[in-house]
Amino acid sequence: MDRSIARRMWHGLEPIHAGVYFAPDARAKYEAVGLKGYWMGYFASRSAAMGTPSAELVMATFYNFSERSVRRAIPDAWRFSTPERVLEARLELAEETTHHLAGNPALALAAQLAGSAARSARPEGHPLFAAHATLPWPDTAHLRLWHAATLLREHRGDGHVAVLITNGADGFEAHVLSAAAGNVEIEGQKRHRGITEEEWAGATDRLRDRGFVDADGVFTPEGRAFKQAIEERTDELALPPYEAIGEEACERLLTSLDALSTRDAMPYPNAMGLRRPAAAP
Repeated sequence: MDRSIARRMWHGLEPIHAGVYFAPDARAKYEAVGLKGYWMGYFASRSAAMGTPSAELVMATFYNFSERSVRRAIPDAWRFSTPERVLEARLELAEETTHHLAGNPALALAAQLAGSAARSARPEGHPLFAAHATLPWPDTAHLRLWHAATLLREHRGDGHVAVLITNGADGFEAHVLSAAAGNVEIEGQKRHRGITEEEWAGATDRLRDRGFVDADGVFTPEGRAFKQAIEERTDELALPPYEAIGEEACERLLTSLDALSTRDAMPYPNAMGLRRPAAAP
């Protein structure tokens, strides 16, 4: 199977998962269960499947946020609320952001095929995926699709972190590489990830010392090849769940996802580096 299928799946499934981050009442929903502000809600809700993880564990698994950002939220979140309450609030947000899919005739097949792919994924070396895989599957098709999208994106993300580590790229350097590739806006990425001007400049300098960018953070040919190799290996590591269901099923899933028209569930540009998909003809 061509590795490009894994990237196409990411583009199709990520908007379904990521709606919980951009829901208008996300902050209010998490504050209702005791958390303090949007970012405490983000860190707690994405890590709650691991129980009550320490700041160090969140830094290790999320990889590319500043230590300051994580420590402002974790472990205090677990004094204010519980993983169970936080996960319940997150599922309520998922309901709000996906319930409109319930009447779409493409939903049942999308939920079935995405679920089959997610259930086939292996936990070894994939801590965030493994933690979320212990959570119960929801009853409704739209929430099952959201849960499958969550599992598959965390599986991909765990693999991406492994590739970055293997290639000696730290979390801040990963953002500079994404900015050089035109996938994210620099100022937005600094703000969302809690990166200071000095930290961004330091990451740029480290990549420049390796010959990957110039002083302005623009790719050299070597840097462009380095970034491409990282993305290609990430796609390869994300491929096994899709290989498990087969190429024909993958194409049917992609067609179903396109019919669900979820492209407007998240803003573009965004911190994930996901570009707006082309509108269906």
